[in-house]
Amino acid sequence: MDKEKTLIARAQGGDNKAFEALVLKYKDRLYGIASSVCARMPSEAQDVAQETFISALKHITSFKANAAFSTWLYRIAANNCWQRFRKVKAEALSEMPAENKKGHPSRSCVNENALKNELSRAVSKAMASLPADYRIAITFSDIEGLSNAEAAGRIKVSVAALKTRLHRARGLLKKQLEQFR
Repeated sequence: MDKEKTLIARAQGGDNKAFEALVLKYKDRLYGIASSVCARMPSEAQDVAQETFISALKHITSFKANAAFSTWLYRIAANNCWQRFRKVKAEALSEMPAENKKGHPSRSCVNENALKNELSRAVSKAMASLPADYRIAITFSDIEGLSNAEAAGRIKVSVAALKTRLHRARGLLKKQLEQFR
């Protein structure tokens, strides 16, 4: 943690190598977060991650150590993704086309990988259909494995609000994935 604080201080002083070290430390997790939050726009995840680091570089001097540096980065990423959603909201992107209702996968399907692939696609589609605030709550809590307090802190809501979002998101996911029960 002291090394990170040193890197942040150096980056705030204009040391590009220090900022590069921070990018290397967080790039994979940030891309993972961007992929989850921008699930409706998977092609945008890389752009969101890059924009996040560009924005962080521009505003590194405004970073105050009130929260962890990672929290600050994740918040920038979430905001970048939500801005993209707002820009394309008028397009059909906000409404995912209804998939033809399929019954439970055929019992004659002996290829377990096919079933796993179908389930994976269904989960991805279900996640993509969630509102962005539900998706980020699920991402931090269930995918990243953060505690409720940590996840709430990262998205700047109360623990109670996070729990409400998680409950609603899980209910929506359960409803959309009923066919796999």
